[in-house]
Amino acid sequence: MRTDLNVDGMTCAACANRIQRRLGKVDGVEVAQVNFATGRATVTHSSSVAEAALTAEVEALGYGVIDDGDDNEAEQAREAQLRRRLIVGIALTVPAMLLSMIASLHFDGVEWVIAALATPVILWSGWPFHRAAWMNLRHGSTTMDTLVSMGSLSALIWSTVVLLGDVGGGLVYFETGAVIVTLILLGKWFELRATRRSGDAIRALADLGAKTAQLEDGREISLDDLAVGMRFVVKPGEKIATDGVVVDGHSAVDASMVSGEPVPVEVGPGDEVIGATINANGSLVVEATRVGADTALAQIIHLVDQAQGSRAEVQRLADRVSAVFVPVAIAVALATMIAWLVLSGDTDAAFTAAVAVLIIACPCALGLATPLGIMVGTGRGAQLGVIIKGGEVLEDTRTIDAIVVDKTGTLTEAAMTVTSVDAPEMTTAERYRVVTLAASAEAKSEHPIAAAIAKHSSELIEVDAFHNRPGSGVVATVDGDEVRVGRRTLFDSVPAEVEAAAATAEESGATAVLAGRAGVAELVFVVADRIKDTSADAVAAFHDQGLTVTMLTGDNARTAAAVAAAVGIGTRPGDDVIAEVYPDDKAAVITRLQETGHRVAMVGDGINDAPALAQADLGIAVGTGTDVAIEASDLTIVSGDLRAVADAIGLSRRTLAVIKGNLFWAFAYNTAAIPLAALGILSPMIAAGAMGLSSLFVVSNSLRLRRFAGYRSPTS
Repeated sequence: MRTDLNVDGMTCAACANRIQRRLGKVDGVEVAQVNFATGRATVTHSSSVAEAALTAEVEALGYGVIDDGDDNEAEQAREAQLRRRLIVGIALTVPAMLLSMIASLHFDGVEWVIAALATPVILWSGWPFHRAAWMNLRHGSTTMDTLVSMGSLSALIWSTVVLLGDVGGGLVYFETGAVIVTLILLGKWFELRATRRSGDAIRALADLGAKTAQLEDGREISLDDLAVGMRFVVKPGEKIATDGVVVDGHSAVDASMVSGEPVPVEVGPGDEVIGATINANGSLVVEATRVGADTALAQIIHLVDQAQGSRAEVQRLADRVSAVFVPVAIAVALATMIAWLVLSGDTDAAFTAAVAVLIIACPCALGLATPLGIMVGTGRGAQLGVIIKGGEVLEDTRTIDAIVVDKTGTLTEAAMTVTSVDAPEMTTAERYRVVTLAASAEAKSEHPIAAAIAKHSSELIEVDAFHNRPGSGVVATVDGDEVRVGRRTLFDSVPAEVEAAAATAEESGATAVLAGRAGVAELVFVVADRIKDTSADAVAAFHDQGLTVTMLTGDNARTAAAVAAAVGIGTRPGDDVIAEVYPDDKAAVITRLQETGHRVAMVGDGINDAPALAQADLGIAVGTGTDVAIEASDLTIVSGDLRAVADAIGLSRRTLAVIKGNLFWAFAYNTAAIPLAALGILSPMIAAGAMGLSSLFVVSNSLRLRRFAGYRSPTS
């Protein structure tokens, strides 16, 4: 059995790890995984374990469990609360800093005003840090929240003692505590905004299906009331209510949400159809074979949900540093106080040195290193048409060595167009005449290929009679001529030269549509999903980045091979082309690559790509595709230019490098300054200044990301 819990109150990856360990120890639990970014705990367990027991374990640690229906509302409430605390922090900290730093603003009793401004920031705005620190202390662990809480409270307590008791040389550090809280809250705000939409893919998928079905007798019922064996009618343009078998009628069904391919599937009696696909032109009667959780759409939803829920949370770089740094800093502060008391007996000097250690150790720069790098990196990404969803994505790009690319809509335009017209043995005038007649006839059809042919002619003639031949094509009377457009079987005669032209078109991976008059095929429309102009450059860029490229498609092997050759897939050892795959197959391909030791990025644009995007180590959605694909991905490229994917990977890697640099130098500042503070060489004020310089370096280093150029010019 599997149970999903929405956990409230987690502040960092350490919280997720603590809950995961606790749930994993429950008898009957096989696997417990907690995702900090999504706030979800996914537990696989035996039937003997009740959900209430799992909830009790989470609550015993001091966290809450939210009902599914209240999840989004609770998330919005958390965001609103953080925003209020941040606004109060900024509004009170800025004047406190100005009063403290600008001598011309000083007046008698200014310290009391600064105290009045800073105290609400430290106590109320900083309350989440104090609460988390206390919770961590109860369980014998420390995080960045511990140093934020101790540093800000130490500054407040010591400054209050100085103000009331006139000790410590009269120096107060109220504004230092307020700055600590406000800067870290700002980092939390950036972090929350980057990850708050991570659960929308499931909701978007659920909205795709039809809501009602019309039965054969004309009654309209809710989809929940539809049962296996019932027959329902699907009119042109409507969604098919559920998976079933056609029992009457012929039509073309747009199954791109499953296959990802733009060419509609011709269906007739006995053919299977999938729920939520769209009936293009004919009326169908369908007998339901699968309903509810058994449908293909429901299975896709399950695949996405499973991939997201089972994905291990990548612990933040700053948390990994603080796991060692925080307890060491606290120990040094305590040791400093004890050493001063033992060696000098000077209480003021001992407390001042200890506070200086905590202030210089307080992780303003460490806390800003990741969110500020993310903020600048994602801002530059937006300028380049790249949307990066959170800090985990940056780490995921570090070891990516394989990229899987969907064909339709990613490498190609995902729209059928006439690429050429082959008219053997015809004069220009005759060719123009037949093209015009055929386009005029196809203009009466709702089939996407017919629409492509109709658009190919600049002139359309009134059609006198029109007959659709399901599965074969159309027959029409146009300007006195009987015109046929469709497959070979529609014609009485197909000359050898026309047959050869059609075969050549099909060998290149295109669709051959014949057209002619009086039952004789005279020319061939070559219809294809055109390859994007930038796809070959993008594949070359992936190779430059050291990636092997695999192309997945639901299309046939011949078409897939032609597209792969055209864009350069196969020129590097390890490249691969896999054709005729469906949603679960795509996710399985990703899994197989991962099982062989590869770190895999997946690029896609359709609903059918969503499970694979969620399963991949790095999911990249083409923004011109569906909302579901975008929500299931980690990176989104706004344009259809595949070179933006190379930009996305390059920018993510660069941003991660900058964040690592931020963490190293922020850590180095603190490491170098802590011994000086412990020896009494750095006063708390100088320590606060050094902390500010550390933060300034992090800011300036992060701003370098604004110069990232990528593989495209800024205007491309």
